[in-house]
Amino acid sequence: MKSLWWILPAAYLLGSIPFGLLIVKASGRGDIRLKGSGNIGAANVTRNAGKLAGILTLAFDVLKGYSAVWLAAHFSKGSARWMIAAAVASVLGHVFPVWLRFRGGKGVATGLGVFIPIAPMAAAAAAIVWILIVAFWRYSSLGSIIAAALLPLFVYFLYAPGHEPPLLVTLGTVFISLVVLVKHRSNMERLVRGEESRV
Repeated sequence: MKSLWWILPAAYLLGSIPFGLLIVKASGRGDIRLKGSGNIGAANVTRNAGKLAGILTLAFDVLKGYSAVWLAAHFSKGSARWMIAAAVASVLGHVFPVWLRFRGGKGVATGLGVFIPIAPMAAAAAAIVWILIVAFWRYSSLGSIIAAALLPLFVYFLYAPGHEPPLLVTLGTVFISLVVLVKHRSNMERLVRGEESRV
């Protein structure tokens, strides 16, 4: 198993690719970190660079999380331990990318991507919650906060019918959820004050 430790830095580096920043720069719209909230995620990209840039950012951020866990599953022969380790590393890479002085996104799209191969039904449930909340209240951040808060429950009950997830999967899911929630602290404060931007 020692030969598989490369999975962690590989997952981190995949997660650390700042697609939002790269897509906006490629479109000729400058540095997304200097616009709106300064976040490199899909929501800020959409508000300041248009829907196409936002959709591409969302898709690639989900894909990089999925790819990191897929690689871990492939080389570890489906080991849940290595898959959740890669998931954590990928999300941390997105949130704390070495290329951007460890100031990255909030981990929502990448967090969704990492759970598609781990617990697809749980990932789908979290995505549905986000869609419903955004559709009714028009706050992307509120959808992300509630979906992240519910994710550990979704993974616990939907990991596999009739089976609890391994303890490391549960702990890794809780950790990822907490990272996303902490990164949304300023959004929570703006929501309370009624100052949060709507979609």
